[in-house]
Amino acid sequence: MKTLFQRIGILTRPLTTDIAPVIHDLIVFLQQEDLHIILDKQCVDEGLVSTSDQSICQISDNIGQDSDLILVLGGDGTFLSAARKAAPYRVPLIGVNQGHLGFLTQVTRENMVSELRKMFAGQYLADECIVLETTVQREGHEIYHGIALNDTVLSRGGAGQMIEFEIFINDEFVCTQRSDGLIVSTPTGSTAYSLAAGGSILQTAIRAFTLVPICPQSMSNRPLIIADDCEIRILITKAGDARVHYDGQSFLDIQSKDEIIIHRYRHSLRVLHPVDYQYYKTLRQKLRWGEQLI
Repeated sequence: MKTLFQRIGILTRPLTTDIAPVIHDLIVFLQQEDLHIILDKQCVDEGLVSTSDQSICQISDNIGQDSDLILVLGGDGTFLSAARKAAPYRVPLIGVNQGHLGFLTQVTRENMVSELRKMFAGQYLADECIVLETTVQREGHEIYHGIALNDTVLSRGGAGQMIEFEIFINDEFVCTQRSDGLIVSTPTGSTAYSLAAGGSILQTAIRAFTLVPICPQSMSNRPLIIADDCEIRILITKAGDARVHYDGQSFLDIQSKDEIIIHRYRHSLRVLHPVDYQYYKTLRQKLRWGEQLI
């Protein structure tokens, strides 16, 4: 097969139900197309790949670095995890949906081989998705650094105390807020926690972030949309047992006087969709909007 993608990575979440036959079918297809197959080491360690299939594949503990393209088998959570591995190396992702209502995984399990054959031949649509880069500083020292595709979320912990913090954008003071937290979301993440908290849906081509308060004490606090070249700084004045979460998959405990600094990551994430992908059709299906009457 003539394709720009010669080294194809396969990544899924451990303990994904009935995933082993899908991985096998995918390996058989990729081998028939004479493509180099790379398996995420964690998938192999979890026993998701048979010994015979492993023998014809490369096993990698850095699949982003070793692949030209990564196929993500699973739902949105698996895709978010893959995004953090792929973005530093500018490796595109294709999501293969495993039966869940995923916004990010557009290739169906039933049509996997036929769709991938067309996409490998260059028949696809591409989204360039903004990625967030977050640093947490304590007493002037960096204690965390990482990236997120959907959102960085400051939230109260188990004790249920409100958090108090100040927000700065490009070093300009914006407001003081007392609330259950704050969601800083990319357009990709605007249909996730941000939407549930009252934020706007941002079409993925829009180069912006949205800041969405979580249950603010003051009713005048409202979501704010800003350009993606802005830097957001959050100074924690009263932490309680607050935490900062990254894509809902990892977190860090926060203390008073900590600073959370958020800006656009140097690389975007390239997500490939089938040629019949329609953004608003996806919103309509996933959010159960009304169908067209005429």
